[in-house]
Amino acid sequence: MAPPMSADQFLTALRAEGLRVVEVDGWRTHNRAGHGTWGPLNGVMIHHTVTHGSAATVRICYDGYDSLPGPLCHGVITKDGTVHLVGNGRANHAGAGDGDVLRAVIAEKRLPPCGKADTDGNARFYGFECENLGDGEDDWPPAQLLAIEKAAAAVCRHYGWTERSVIGHKEWQPGKVDPRGFGMDWLRERVQERLK
Repeated sequence: MAPPMSADQFLTALRAEGLRVVEVDGWRTHNRAGHGTWGPLNGVMIHHTVTHGSAATVRICYDGYDSLPGPLCHGVITKDGTVHLVGNGRANHAGAGDGDVLRAVIAEKRLPPCGKADTDGNARFYGFECENLGDGEDDWPPAQLLAIEKAAAAVCRHYGWTERSVIGHKEWQPGKVDPRGFGMDWLRERVQERLK
């Protein structure tokens, strides 16, 4: 378990991993404080957005929508591999998920299948939303996949976590399918290589 990074620490970690980062106005204080805890932190969660167009995607992830206010993640990774920071603190991205999965992440063990939604993930995970329609046909450009790998590795490196602290939304919450179009085991292998 680890305390949240400060905004400066988060930005520094991402840039140190070689990422191109855009700071969206207000991101440092944009969060869901007062709607639950933020921390201790245990991992990184990867999502796809079901959106098209970088500017619209970033705006949706910053603002959210009527039934789910923003921020909807901490960073938005667009098709060109840029990380747009939209939140710092608790964000509406993970929702309720499987406590057994959280225990496996904490222990950095192989994940069990998720079958229940009994644990608040918004308190425990950094979230990266990745621009993709999520239909299994929209492509994942190499620059975007590299940025996803680097972003996950940056957070893991800061905390001294292994690749086992990186999960997909579909591995956390029953009924979710994201990210769709690449495998999480494949991503974890890439993160593991990068952390070496």
